[in-house]
Amino acid sequence: MKDRSSRRRARRIAIGAAVVIALAGMNGPWLWRVGSEKYHDYKINKPEYKADNGHWQVVNFPEEYRQNTIHAALLHTGKILLVAGSGNNQKNFDAKKFDTRLWDPVKNTIKKIKTPVDLFCTGHTQLANGNLLIAGGTQRYEKLKGDITKAGGLMVVHNEDPDKPITLPAGTRFTGKKNGKTFVSKDPVVVERAKKVFNKQTGAFIRNEPGLGRVYVEAQKSGTKYETGTQDNYRVQGLKGAATRNTYGIAQKLALDKKDFQGIKDSFEFDPVAERYIKVDPMNEARWYPTLTTLSDGKVLSLSGLDEIGQLVPGKNEIYDPKTKKWTYTKQVRQFPTYPAVFQLESGRLFYSGSNAGYGPDDVGRKPGTWDLETKGSWKTIPGMSDPDLLETSNTVELPPAQDQKYMVVGGGGVGESKKSSKKTRIVDLLDDNPKFVDGPELEKGTRYPQASTLPDDSVLISGGSEDYRGRSDSNIKQARIYDAKTGKMRRVADPEVGRNYHSGSLLLPDGRVMFFGSDSLYADKANTKPGTFEQRIEIYTPPYLYHGSQPTLSGGPEEIKRGGSGTFKSKHASSIKTARLIRPSASTHVTDIDQTSVALDLKKSADGVTVTIPKERSLVESGWYMLFVTDDQGTPSKAQWVHVP
Repeated sequence: MKDRSSRRRARRIAIGAAVVIALAGMNGPWLWRVGSEKYHDYKINKPEYKADNGHWQVVNFPEEYRQNTIHAALLHTGKILLVAGSGNNQKNFDAKKFDTRLWDPVKNTIKKIKTPVDLFCTGHTQLANGNLLIAGGTQRYEKLKGDITKAGGLMVVHNEDPDKPITLPAGTRFTGKKNGKTFVSKDPVVVERAKKVFNKQTGAFIRNEPGLGRVYVEAQKSGTKYETGTQDNYRVQGLKGAATRNTYGIAQKLALDKKDFQGIKDSFEFDPVAERYIKVDPMNEARWYPTLTTLSDGKVLSLSGLDEIGQLVPGKNEIYDPKTKKWTYTKQVRQFPTYPAVFQLESGRLFYSGSNAGYGPDDVGRKPGTWDLETKGSWKTIPGMSDPDLLETSNTVELPPAQDQKYMVVGGGGVGESKKSSKKTRIVDLLDDNPKFVDGPELEKGTRYPQASTLPDDSVLISGGSEDYRGRSDSNIKQARIYDAKTGKMRRVADPEVGRNYHSGSLLLPDGRVMFFGSDSLYADKANTKPGTFEQRIEIYTPPYLYHGSQPTLSGGPEEIKRGGSGTFKSKHASSIKTARLIRPSASTHVTDIDQTSVALDLKKSADGVTVTIPKERSLVESGWYMLFVTDDQGTPSKAQWVHVP
């Protein structure tokens, strides 16, 4: 019976294909294309095709809820925070139109969230209490040289008063003592009080070391004659008394040069229960394009970014303490390009893969290595990276399970707007005595901006990207692959409908599917003449394992399990369950997702359930909320149970 059914199905496919070919011959290319599309739709929706390759589905939000999503994070409530800020749209920025959406993918409800500042190109990570820490964003959009009419740049404000700081409001005027030209600050600036310097041996007072503040200034009037070419001291207008002597500015060249994006210091925690942003203390440095990495003690490291005048933060990294809500500088200074892929290792060290998303010199902070925050000179470079000059816009993913401490670097491109891209994947085993990168399976094409999401069955979904910078020349790659971390093999699966490049990302959902968002093509045609539009559609991929039969059930059990502790959960399919994984929810942007990790759990089975045990290592299992998946002997995962590790 089964053989006859298979023969009938094969015959129907053959007849259908023959009809399509015959019609194409009679009616030309148009009918051939229509027929091919229909056959393609028929093929990708066949059960056996889905079971081998998975399936994609586009989700269209109602128009009033659509936005240019730049950042996305899965919250422990099961809802997804979709953050646009101004959405790479200067009209939105100028109008102070900043957007956030909260989407429930189960109920398919969408809520608009009041967004306090422009969180476009911010940094984010999951905190132990379930809040999402968000830090940095946009102070000002870039301006190209031809668009700039007023000379501008950095003004360093000095305060020699040892008794009190001084705050200068936006609009403060600075006039050069030599050049006589006046420049106006665009933002407020707080300048700390001066420090008294004493002789260490005699205790005698030597001098006041001025407090410093940095602010972006522009000339009062337009034109090249208001540019400056040399350093000058600037008198601050509007001050009175001793402040006129104690407070002054110093600036180098103030010109009509290109101005990069500028960052902010603002920090917030998003509360998933209250569903609102909560303001916390600002960072010490303004940052645009920063990375936030959770450390083993639950504190958060903030790295890199462009500062308030559009310059790369010079290695001054800082740490957020969720208990005090304050930021302090790290002991060690180290400079990275923006959005560096920096991970916490089980050893307590940090790992930098070389992946980054953009700004910074091409010869500084680009080499991968491991780093101890506490020990001076502890950086160790990791050799073996292929295509080492093509790491910008590459993706780095921790291969499952986390205990193996293996990482994969996928694709990438040249620095800046380079046309070069890499088809390489590179793998490093950090448990090796002398770790080095080795090449993994290659992609079909050189790929910038690939997305990578860890799945519950110890595989990784790799999808999207483009061959050229921001999808130029219609170079989006509509392909997807699944890499099996156990075998080291990678295979093509179903192709996505939507192309994804710059400003795109992906998240594993609690039901085992993967959500893709964003894409910001520079142009919309091969000739690069038609401006691109932001991709507002969301697409969800259902992996093959969800077409292999029903998902194993998982229910009950504790909501909180301590490190080293165990929890028992009910399951109707206990006998077939093979593995258990604790997966941290993602927070993704700009091919950077430091949060995702998949931890293998010890598993014991009973007649009607399973008992899982959490590893003891704090640097392996950071405090926070996780998705607990169990997977059966067919590789099919359960829906996740949310578990908190205190």
